[in-house]
Amino acid sequence: MFISINQLNKQFLDKDKNPSIVLKDINLQIEKGEFVSILGPSGCGKSTLLSIVAGLTEATNGEILVDGKAINKPGKDRGMVFQEAALFPWINVLENVIFPLKKEMSKKEATKQARNYLKMVQLTNYLDHYPHELSGGMQQRVAIARALAMDPEILLMDEPFGALDEQTRTRLHGQLEDIWIQTKKTVLFVTHSISESIKLSDRIIVMGTRPGTVLTDIKVDLPRPRDEHKEEMLKIEEHIMSYLKKEIDKVVSEELNHEANL
Repeated sequence: MFISINQLNKQFLDKDKNPSIVLKDINLQIEKGEFVSILGPSGCGKSTLLSIVAGLTEATNGEILVDGKAINKPGKDRGMVFQEAALFPWINVLENVIFPLKKEMSKKEATKQARNYLKMVQLTNYLDHYPHELSGGMQQRVAIARALAMDPEILLMDEPFGALDEQTRTRLHGQLEDIWIQTKKTVLFVTHSISESIKLSDRIIVMGTRPGTVLTDIKVDLPRPRDEHKEEMLKIEEHIMSYLKKEIDKVVSEELNHEANL
């Protein structure tokens, strides 16, 4: 198995130094080239799990193996795309994508690589533009190109389209799907959107909260493009909601009890 997450747990200390369990007994097996979405309510630990896979956050216990090797720090095999594009405002689009390549290759090679991935995200006409001259969707496309230019085996995406309007999100869904088909990268994609996860994924990991656990692992066995199979997509959405409704009700009940005790 390409990515193996075994008995993973994560806890933080709250303001009173009491342990707060964020992730409990997470076990996942992901094959090379799969597009896997991690879906769940706020507070279920989706982003924390992704950060641990990226090597940015340390697990309390358990292990993550990538191609048989334990993960404990960031590496070139994993590229990260965050909700905010996090581009350098003082350099242009092309230079933003070249920047992380400087230590890996010559300027000529880096420029060629950067241009190739900017072409893939359809930004060839914006190489000399600065981030403030781009829309939010275009900035995210630069961030995706920058991550891909490092040629990672795994692309980690933490709600990359969460701050965008619906029309822009829909357009970027198609572009991301095309890129995934072309590159065959393994993708772990965190999202709050059920429809987004169904449209893009081979599998959807539905998580429950407090503590974060895996509720179910759903295989999306539909041809692409998915928009041509709306009835089947709706059935999967209803199936996912049957799990999430219980979690949402649990969170609301806990919040009401907390307010009543104040």
